Amino acid sequence: MASKNPVKRILAALSALDAADRPMTRLDAARRLREAAEELEVAQVEAARKAGATWIEIGACYGLTKQGAQQRFRAALNQGKAVTDQRERTAATSGMRSI
Repeated sequence: MASKNPVKRILAALSALDAADRPMTRLDAARRLREAAEELEVAQVEAARKAGATWIEIGACYGLTKQGAQQRFRAALNQGKAVTDQRERTAATSGMRSI
């Protein structure tokens, strides 16, 4: 099972990329690296927002406007929230069934 920690997944993908000797193996490692890095980035945007960072500040970090930053990250943040909400509903429903 793959680690849920994006930093560990990045390190594993880098190691696989370094060890790969075939183009498709290297490509797969590069894909896994990009996916984990994107997940880490979204998590850090979410953490920054929770810590009080504004969209203007986040946009400035990327050379974007407030609206550009919102467009870039809001969908990913909302998707992550939807997954969390679904897990919480599933856990609550599972708990009720066992009573």
